[in-house]
Amino acid sequence: MKKTYINGIGCISAQKTFDTVFLEEAVLEENSIVLPLKKPVYKDFIPPVAIRRMAKGVKNSMVASALALREAQVENIDAIITGTGMGCIEDSEKFLTAILNNKEEFLTPTSFIQSTHNTVGGQVALGLQCKAYNVTYVNGSVSFESALLDAKMKIDEEEAVAVLLGGIDEISDYTTSLFKLAGFIKKENEGPYPVLNSTSKGVVYGEGATFFVLEDKKRAQTYAEVLDVELFNKLDIDEVEDKIIAFLKSNALEIGDVDAIILGYNGDVEYDTFYKNLSENTFVNTPQVYYKQLSGEYNTASAFGLFVGAKIIKNQNIPSIISVNKMEKSAYKNILLYNQYRGIDHSFTLISRC
Repeated sequence: MKKTYINGIGCISAQKTFDTVFLEEAVLEENSIVLPLKKPVYKDFIPPVAIRRMAKGVKNSMVASALALREAQVENIDAIITGTGMGCIEDSEKFLTAILNNKEEFLTPTSFIQSTHNTVGGQVALGLQCKAYNVTYVNGSVSFESALLDAKMKIDEEEAVAVLLGGIDEISDYTTSLFKLAGFIKKENEGPYPVLNSTSKGVVYGEGATFFVLEDKKRAQTYAEVLDVELFNKLDIDEVEDKIIAFLKSNALEIGDVDAIILGYNGDVEYDTFYKNLSENTFVNTPQVYYKQLSGEYNTASAFGLFVGAKIIKNQNIPSIISVNKMEKSAYKNILLYNQYRGIDHSFTLISRC
């Protein structure tokens, strides 16, 4: 069975996560309920004629995938696997609005064609002229982990040597307004909105595109090895610890072998108790990391979390802006990522220094 290595990363997010080393230009914004994207110069990666026809998520993905491939120094890939919760939701809204405004007549198909969830994977493949395996996973908050699991299995079974993996979601005005009405997003004019020790329901929302090049060989630029991924639909708070212990045991590890845990705190007081329980008990003596105060919450925000974990292992440093308990270790070898959203879609991802 082959091993899976992260050999390249490209990240477009609410922070300047491109053309930087690791969060040295990150800014903590606690007065907004929606974090705007830090946009790259798209014309440096995409022909200007094509830019205006591309959905926001597609543009971000084209740049992020190009950055990941450039860093990995890879030209030929055997699979493109993406995960997204909402797909190109902005184009979906445009098409539905056109249906209403035009009374279902004289509709152009462009927005409909570009609104499908697999648009990103298709556009990236077209840009690379790649006719290989191309799959998009739409599994709520484990969309990215589902894609990661598939990518790892492809490499494990020697069906691929290089896989382009991505997690993508975008913000749209109408859907955001619905999330506000449903209470998924925090109420306006009640800031600041800290993620740690929050006392209110709802989250600060965000968007982003994070891509990884996974390969079966370790290279000079390798970040980390992906050891294992496990998903659960529903878990009670008191079940999480037992599941983590079993997950680690299946990888010949114990709680004490975890050098840092990355928790998906998002500021929702009702559901952050899943993380708080681990933070105050199981991993009380372990360096703890959080990241959604920088990225915002969205279905594939955990891809940003994997970006953070891989960077910690490569740089052997936890920036203070993402540290929960300010603990440090002399070396970071094994890092565990745990994420859930509104009490469901739990995921464990284990990465290691190699």
